[in-house]
Amino acid sequence: MKSILNIARQFWNDEEGATAVEYGLLAALIAIAIIVGVNTAGTNLNALFNRIAACLTNPRGALCGV
Repeated sequence: MKSILNIARQFWNDEEGATAVEYGLLAALIAIAIIVGVNTAGTNLNALFNRIAACLTNPRGALCGV
């Protein structure tokens, strides 16, 4: 019968399943990068559309560069 210490060593040295964890971490990092990128792009697009709306309302305004 194996001792608890031997079972713990065997568990510690077992690398099976490590690839799945690595892929999971990689997928999480990619998802975070996408969320940050989309959030930044959304903020910039919102500012652009607000500027366009202001220029359509008042073409001689300060934001329109006329």
